[in-house]
Amino acid sequence: MNTPRGHRHHLLLDDRRLSYIDFGPAAGQPLLALHGHFSEGRSFAALAAELAPQWRVIAPDQRGSGESGRAPDYSREGYVTDALALLDHLGLPSAVVLGHSMGGKNAYHLAARHPERVRALINVDDPVVITDTGPSGISFCLDWPRQAPTREALLDGLGEAAPMVAPWLRQQDDGSWRLPFVPEDVIASDLGVRGDHWPVWLGSDCPALLVHGRTSFLLTPELAREMAGRRPHTRRVELDAGHFIPTEDPEGLVGAVREFLDMLHTLG
Repeated sequence: MNTPRGHRHHLLLDDRRLSYIDFGPAAGQPLLALHGHFSEGRSFAALAAELAPQWRVIAPDQRGSGESGRAPDYSREGYVTDALALLDHLGLPSAVVLGHSMGGKNAYHLAARHPERVRALINVDDPVVITDTGPSGISFCLDWPRQAPTREALLDGLGEAAPMVAPWLRQQDDGSWRLPFVPEDVIASDLGVRGDHWPVWLGSDCPALLVHGRTSFLLTPELAREMAGRRPHTRRVELDAGHFIPTEDPEGLVGAVREFLDMLHTLG
């Protein structure tokens, strides 16, 4: 599968850098792609390759991830503000917005708060209700090494988490390697997705696609069916995967997204 690198750009938001990759082509219809925790914009390279040239995938490193700067907060308001700023910066009145996991929640919050900016919505395995209490379920990342003299040493320190984080590790000017995020920031963001988001999910009526994994630990098939059933104009596709659909079943995801986008094209 051809995976283009795209072109990386930056914009400043109150002296904080927001980095994004524009996979192009410029003439393609815009699709804003929002990653989940422990990931970044580059994770959508394969999807962008499969959707081009009809679609122009634009994938930011959301606040605190990848090449983007740390933020004072990791609230839904903050993430939505960043997405709007990026659309404004690119001169895009609206776009299809796709998000995986935490990115999916940001996508449907954007659609509910600014429906005129979201032509259609694609939620990849993000539930509308997270009832967890107590410490974050990903607090294990606090024990990860933040940096190491070599990439191999950092991967060794990450243990079982190495395959998930390995693609995004960054080399520093002195040759050492570091994580592409600060674990405390990821924890703050994770705690912010908790609660009941039903009113927000139901707060927009643009065409929507809900893609979920049959064995996902986060979004059960029962809840996915309810989410699709209660929201108008919403299609549901269940894949034989877990929560990390973009890496567990990339071909299935591409197929579901392409079919949905083709349907949008016929609607005009």
